[in-house]
Amino acid sequence: MKNIKKVLALVLALVMLFAASACGKSAVPSTTPETKNEATPAPSTEAPQEVVEITYAKGVDVTPATGKIIETFNKRYEGKIKVNFVEMPSDTGKQHDQYVTSFAAGGSEYDIFDADVIWPAEFAQADYALALDKYVERDNLDLSKYMTGPVAAATFKGKLWAMPRFIDAGMFFYRTDIVDKAPETYDELIEMAKANKGKNGTQFGFVAQAKQYEGMVCNAVEYIAAYGGSVVDGEGNIVINSPETIKGLKKMVEVFTSDFVPSNITTFTEPESCTSFIEGQSVFIRNWPYQWFMCQDESQSKVVGKVAFAPLPKGDVKSASCLGGWLAMINKNSKNPDAAWEFLKFLAGPEGQKISAVDGGLAPTYIPLYDDAEVVKVNPHFGDKGFVEGLKVAVPRPVSPIWPKLSEIMQIEISKALAGQQTVEEAVANMEQQMKAAVADAQ
Repeated sequence: MKNIKKVLALVLALVMLFAASACGKSAVPSTTPETKNEATPAPSTEAPQEVVEITYAKGVDVTPATGKIIETFNKRYEGKIKVNFVEMPSDTGKQHDQYVTSFAAGGSEYDIFDADVIWPAEFAQADYALALDKYVERDNLDLSKYMTGPVAAATFKGKLWAMPRFIDAGMFFYRTDIVDKAPETYDELIEMAKANKGKNGTQFGFVAQAKQYEGMVCNAVEYIAAYGGSVVDGEGNIVINSPETIKGLKKMVEVFTSDFVPSNITTFTEPESCTSFIEGQSVFIRNWPYQWFMCQDESQSKVVGKVAFAPLPKGDVKSASCLGGWLAMINKNSKNPDAAWEFLKFLAGPEGQKISAVDGGLAPTYIPLYDDAEVVKVNPHFGDKGFVEGLKVAVPRPVSPIWPKLSEIMQIEISKALAGQQTVEEAVANMEQQMKAAVADAQ
């Protein structure tokens, strides 16, 4: 019996010894040198914050502006958001088609993308874009500090679908060695163009873009708006057949068929117009802001130092220039819309637009930047009242999801009026009928 008790005691001792060796180190703090590290705090079990990566897509930028914008943003949001860049084709049409192909398939590879001013309605209607109103309201953005034309282009059916990035607009340029000021109205343009044609070696009083293409439609939009007309209303309804539109287009036909414009003006696009003016052939020209830079290029311009710019002439209602430029939008399928908004807000805000102006020469849509000393120092013409006022009166081309089709109809029918093949009234009636049919087919 005693032997059995001894055996049991031995077994119990062995069991206790085994248990102590198995768990002693974790249960009891050790002071031996080999376990000193056990006294240091244990590593945090919380996972490190994951960096949200988003992709920004836009066309080719030959300036350093885009890279600097992304670099500045990424540095500010380091450890939180990282923007990657994808360069799209330089051809606007190819960009458009690539986006449509991706978004129609539910693609999310592009979170933020630059958009031509004529795209928002189309992309909103197709459910490709994210409405931005809730973000604008949440962050108390003051859209009144942006030029009205770009904001209007970004708005469709009462919602904001894009943020304006930079602006382009039809401008009026005149020879300061021939006239002291620009005409204030289209009637004055006709008088002054007739009176000054031929002075200082000129052949024409006025040149513009009248070929059957989008550029001619931009001119038409300016005349229509200047006399109080519209092509579509805010809901996308066709309202082109009005006395105001007819009066505006009649004035356009009167100007473009006068004896002070080139006899082949219906073959003129931007390059032909620009070349004619910088070679000293015309007193006045309607063109885009780049015309100013061409006029100052001593290697090709014969009118260096002899040109000034102003808003386009007024009609019965106002001066109106056709809006160009680019906006930025968020892909509806973005997996990180909040992060995308943070970048979009920076890109189209004061800081992003200032970089675009200083490092890229782009005209801001954010009005206070025209009073920024650094911006004006790099771009002296931004400080010119005539230049800024010309941009402020910019009106968007009709905001419609089927704008390319509407533009095609306008090109054909207005060209017929310019050629004398039909009256303006007939052209407007034809446009109304065809546009309404196009809208119905698209619904």
